[in-house]
Amino acid sequence: MATFTGAVRNLMMTPKLADVSFAGRGFPVRETAATRRLEAIPQAVICGFEWAIDAKSRWEVERRLELVEAEHRGFAYEGATMAYTVRDAMAGGRGVRAKELLSGSGQPHIFLTYIGIGFAMARLPRPLWRNVLPDLTGTPYYPTMSWLAVDGLGFDRAYFHTRKWVTEQARPKAYPWQGHPKYFGRAWDQGVGRALWFIHGGHVADVATAVDRFDADRQSDLWSGVGLAATFAGGTDGAGYAQLRTFSGPFAADVAQGAVFAAKARAFSGCEPAHTQLAVKTLAELDIAAAAALADDVAADGLTARGEPEYEIWRRLVRDAVPVA
Repeated sequence: MATFTGAVRNLMMTPKLADVSFAGRGFPVRETAATRRLEAIPQAVICGFEWAIDAKSRWEVERRLELVEAEHRGFAYEGATMAYTVRDAMAGGRGVRAKELLSGSGQPHIFLTYIGIGFAMARLPRPLWRNVLPDLTGTPYYPTMSWLAVDGLGFDRAYFHTRKWVTEQARPKAYPWQGHPKYFGRAWDQGVGRALWFIHGGHVADVATAVDRFDADRQSDLWSGVGLAATFAGGTDGAGYAQLRTFSGPFAADVAQGAVFAAKARAFSGCEPAHTQLAVKTLAELDIAAAAALADDVAADGLTARGEPEYEIWRRLVRDAVPVA
């Protein structure tokens, strides 16, 4: 685990755009128009981080973010949230900058901004994690969806330390996020699943092979992450999505659940790209509007249950409701 001083030193060295490209990471991806579009996503995150890490004016950061094309804007907000979370932690505060961003212009991208908090956690000493989540009372999906921060942490570790977390399949040390330390590894694996989609450039057969290498008890969460990434980020075509549903086999409902959450996030942001519509239709047999409505409907009576995070209850309700055999 990094020391406080080491973390500060690391944060002063913003990754170059080439460093987060597939070639820069050494991923086995054949370059195509689709993969170039996919790898622009981590580069958008880096841009958001660079704009916010030392900016004096939030207005200037938000103005830059709004210049990013709509399909990638949420990813730039991820990076900005990461930067503000780091700045808040280093200043000893509790989410002042991040809270202002997430309660304001970042609110349509709240699903992705939680992931940005996870990216910050990957670069902060563990003792600082207890204060990284700002109080967003009154903001939609708080604190239920804050588990996406842990998802983001798992994604980051798999993307940047692939040998340890993917090849060697290391498991993270539990952490009591939202009072549920036993669930920490499951949320982490959802992020690892998302990372696998990027690591293999959306090539479905390779993604499926990668998931299959993991222990059986991890595969449902990994497949859920794959479904979320494939639907939200794109990276394949109609034939690829059909192949993804086939290759997921007994985990087709997990992939569909991830697709529904991605469609919900896209609908909430107001940007519904064609690939998301195609993906959720293929993977969950729903259009974006119906998927977003399903996510809301299953949660209408509340998500409370003893011993489980509300987030997991929501995931299970969606998984049980999708019209996928």
